[in-house]
Amino acid sequence: MSPASPSPASPSPASPSPASPSPASTDSRAGDLWGGLAAMLVALPSAIAFGVAIHAPFGAGAASLGAVAGMVGAVVLGVVNPLLGGTQGLISAPCAPAAAVMGALAGELARGHDAPTALLMLGLVGGAAGLLQIGFGALGGGKVIKYIPYPVVAGYLSGVAILIFVKQLPPFLGASSREGLLALLTSPSRWSVPSVVVGSVTVAVTFLAPRVIRAVPGAIVGLVAGIGTYFALSIGDASLRTLEGNRLVIGRMGASAGAVAQGVLERTAGISHLTFGSVAALAGPAITLAALLSIDTLKTCVVVDALTGSRHESNRELRAQGIGNLLGGLLGGVPGAGTSGATLVNVASGGRSRVSGVVEGGLCLVAFLLLGDVIAWIPLASLSGILFVVAVRMIDKESFALLRHRSTLLDFGVILAVVAVALAVGLIEASVAGVGLAILLFFREHMSTAVVRHRTTGDRVFSRKRRLPEQAAALEREGHRTTYVELQGNLFFGTTDKLFSELAQDLAVRDFVVLDLRRVHGIDYTAARLLDQMDRRLDSHGGRLVLGGAPSNVPSGRNLRHYLALLQLGQHSGGIEVFDDADDALAWVEDQVLEQARVTLHDGGALQLGELALFEGFREGGLLEPLAACVEERSFGTGEAIFRAGEVSDELMVVRRGAVSLQLTAPDGGMFRIASVGRGDFFGEIAFLERGSRTADAVADEPTELFVLSRGRLDDLSRERPVAGVLIYARLARMLAFRLRAADAEIGALRAD
Repeated sequence: MSPASPSPASPSPASPSPASPSPASTDSRAGDLWGGLAAMLVALPSAIAFGVAIHAPFGAGAASLGAVAGMVGAVVLGVVNPLLGGTQGLISAPCAPAAAVMGALAGELARGHDAPTALLMLGLVGGAAGLLQIGFGALGGGKVIKYIPYPVVAGYLSGVAILIFVKQLPPFLGASSREGLLALLTSPSRWSVPSVVVGSVTVAVTFLAPRVIRAVPGAIVGLVAGIGTYFALSIGDASLRTLEGNRLVIGRMGASAGAVAQGVLERTAGISHLTFGSVAALAGPAITLAALLSIDTLKTCVVVDALTGSRHESNRELRAQGIGNLLGGLLGGVPGAGTSGATLVNVASGGRSRVSGVVEGGLCLVAFLLLGDVIAWIPLASLSGILFVVAVRMIDKESFALLRHRSTLLDFGVILAVVAVALAVGLIEASVAGVGLAILLFFREHMSTAVVRHRTTGDRVFSRKRRLPEQAAALEREGHRTTYVELQGNLFFGTTDKLFSELAQDLAVRDFVVLDLRRVHGIDYTAARLLDQMDRRLDSHGGRLVLGGAPSNVPSGRNLRHYLALLQLGQHSGGIEVFDDADDALAWVEDQVLEQARVTLHDGGALQLGELALFEGFREGGLLEPLAACVEERSFGTGEAIFRAGEVSDELMVVRRGAVSLQLTAPDGGMFRIASVGRGDFFGEIAFLERGSRTADAVADEPTELFVLSRGRLDDLSRERPVAGVLIYARLARMLAFRLRAADAEIGALRAD
């Protein structure tokens, strides 16, 4: 049976029966289940490792506390974020940036506060970061965060990776994190051989496992290998077979809902002991954490979009992540983000919807409630080994390619600078340095980009207003008095001096300087003052500054004309001329040039047949009266449509009085003017010659009167008076050739410049 004709006994794929789900939906649910399971196997060990790493500064018993915090974070983020977020297949869990920021903060808090107060402050930072993420999403910050320069992000993450690696050396070696790192590395006698062996096996297996076993995540295989190695070593060492006083394993956790609730109550009771100064000191870490978690999430969302063909909503996702981190912070969990490792495993295992994320969080909850006794035996060295692998993979190795080219050395220097600040001073200071360097990168990019896109003179570029031959000849003759400049990019204090220098000579000698601002993204106050200086320079010898296509996003929030009036710029002269369209600006300048050259533009009256260049020679041949019998007169009001694109016609139209715009529909739905036809000129020649459809809209710009000649009537006249047809087609060909020659000259000038 054809797939297009399903059996009546089979439910339609579009409307599956509740009792008989379609194979597609069954496969989808199965994929989500398997994906969630695989993601849990990746996320949970890492979450436990991050929690242990964060709580290491609090000394004995902190490992079990950290393991609980990591699992709580995995459960809350795993369940809440998929329900509120919209990215299909995204897995949220505690992550490395959170471990680095929170670990550094825990070290500082452990030195100045007792353990309960320090733990409370850690929870406040996680919750505050969540609140900030909610704010980012509510204010549309999802789009802004994505534009942080890549070198800054790469440098920060590389610094985080190195810090994680360094902080995991003590547990890897089986020593206390309070021992000096240099003294520990230079004193092998302090190392625990079982710990080093277990950690080394974990690292090796985690790296090599994906090459052999693809069905199981490498972190799980490495963790199992580490646990197996630990128990193998315990055969010859009885001290390894006990939990009490064993600093090489996590130890008893007391993982239960009651224990979590009791911890929340204890932390809540300690809020009254906090001072304003101690809480205010947490603002920096919270901001840093919120930014890092947001960047990590959105980066993973982009990867998911590429893999699944979906499109994430960045602001919605930030709000969901913020709510998850807020709840996690209140419950004492480790903050997190949308993580690439668990997400990629989920998608590769069949997870395609948000259900897979909920499954992952639910399985983390099951492990939290039922596997506490098993998790207690996990060696700390195995967790350190897993974090070693995470840290190595976090370092952006592709950034070393920036050393190959001189033009990218500065970008590599930015990465090194952020890493250096993170290691020498701290992550908070590195974030400040990163923002500063981002600003410098912005300035470098825009200051090195040419603001002047194209510059030419008025005898080489013309408006779309069609001119009669006499007028066009005058513009070619007098056009050197005008400079036409296309600008691009941002006009701000970093580019204004360069622009003024490039136009200094034109400002000194030209009568008109036209600035085309269509490709300008923004203008700041300094640039506005520059325009006033340019106008003063031109006014000193009777020149005028003309702006066209002005942007709307100026500092005042108004359009440029209002902004200049607000600042009272150009008041010393006749005023800076501002036009919404660059072509209108150029057409206005051309009219000024023609008037000053005393070339007739119009006298306001309607032209007669004998006065039109298209019908030149008809009066002498006695053909004017027969032609008048074939011509129809029509009138149109301002804004009235003369014809529309697609209409079938054979009529040629000549303007007796007024002006007509020929327009096309732009991709954004607006109208784009391709030509402006004035008094004495004609339009509609393509349909007239081909007897086909119109290629554009024609709209009267002002009260307009037309002579209309149809191809049918001209053919009838030509059969009686052949000379009439010859004269019209000859004049039409000559004037069209004139237009083409002018267009070719302008295109050639643009290419040459």
